[in-house]
Amino acid sequence: MSMQESMYWPLHLHLFKIVPFLIGWLGDRLLGDPQGWPHPVVWFGKVIGIGEKRLNKGSNRILKGGAMAIGLVLCVYLICVEILSWAWSIHAWLRGTLTAIGVFYCLAGKTLATEVKAVFQAVGQSVEAGRRQVARIVGRDTSHLSSQEIRAAALETLSENLSDGVIAPLFWFALLGVPGMMAYKMVNTLDSMVGYKNERYLEFGRIAARMDDVVNYIPARITAYLMLLVSGKWSERSFVQRYGSAHISPNSGYPEAALAAILNCRFGGTHDYFGKPVAKPFIGTNDRPFTNDDMRTAIQINEKTELVAGIIVTLFLLIS
Repeated sequence: MSMQESMYWPLHLHLFKIVPFLIGWLGDRLLGDPQGWPHPVVWFGKVIGIGEKRLNKGSNRILKGGAMAIGLVLCVYLICVEILSWAWSIHAWLRGTLTAIGVFYCLAGKTLATEVKAVFQAVGQSVEAGRRQVARIVGRDTSHLSSQEIRAAALETLSENLSDGVIAPLFWFALLGVPGMMAYKMVNTLDSMVGYKNERYLEFGRIAARMDDVVNYIPARITAYLMLLVSGKWSERSFVQRYGSAHISPNSGYPEAALAAILNCRFGGTHDYFGKPVAKPFIGTNDRPFTNDDMRTAIQINEKTELVAGIIVTLFLLIS
């Protein structure tokens, strides 16, 4: 093999890793989740729903729920490995195409920003419209939220889901490729469906919730500190550590604290979930009204954070 060929082949291999990733990532930035398209997370939800109905009864619910959660995550990972191996055996670019599709479906940056904009537009028309719109993206009871609480809920969700919907999938893609990314989405979907601390899911969803805590531990902190970095608020690291670690969730408090530091505002408080009040500690002290400017600033921070994270993943793929 000539020197020119030996230099070309590694670059060729890098392109098979980088180009599909960039196509999928940029596809999400441009298109979001097109309505009516099939989506693997929807399929995950249907499988989880079937399993929950069949297993979440009788005794040993922790064991049953844990077996279902671990089994589904492993199945998703192994199925993705097999599909990509099959695709590679046919042609490298078939594998690349499937990788791009996988990355596209696992990211939710564009959709998240669109939903939050819609909440602020709706609440500007009426409180009832705002309640209906924010109910699409939050788990709390929205029927009695004030306009201030609606805007706060949307911003909290924007920051939290920057981690869950963008940075964490990118993190697991960098480590384990599309199989790791898809397995992460299964963990996240499990948590969103059965990871609640109510009578129905307290035992059955316990292991799923713990799995979600583990896989999001590092990404949540990366998200928070990247947000501070891109906003020029790096000096607020102690604020993020203080309020992030005090949150009832081991992870979601960190990106929420970062956004609270950036906006100089206050998040948290008591809200109803499944008919019961849940008291969350306040993040920040400046209890001021939220405005459309706050929404625009928050979305800009999300976009910049995702851009930096995408560049980091690209460089990681280049050197790995």
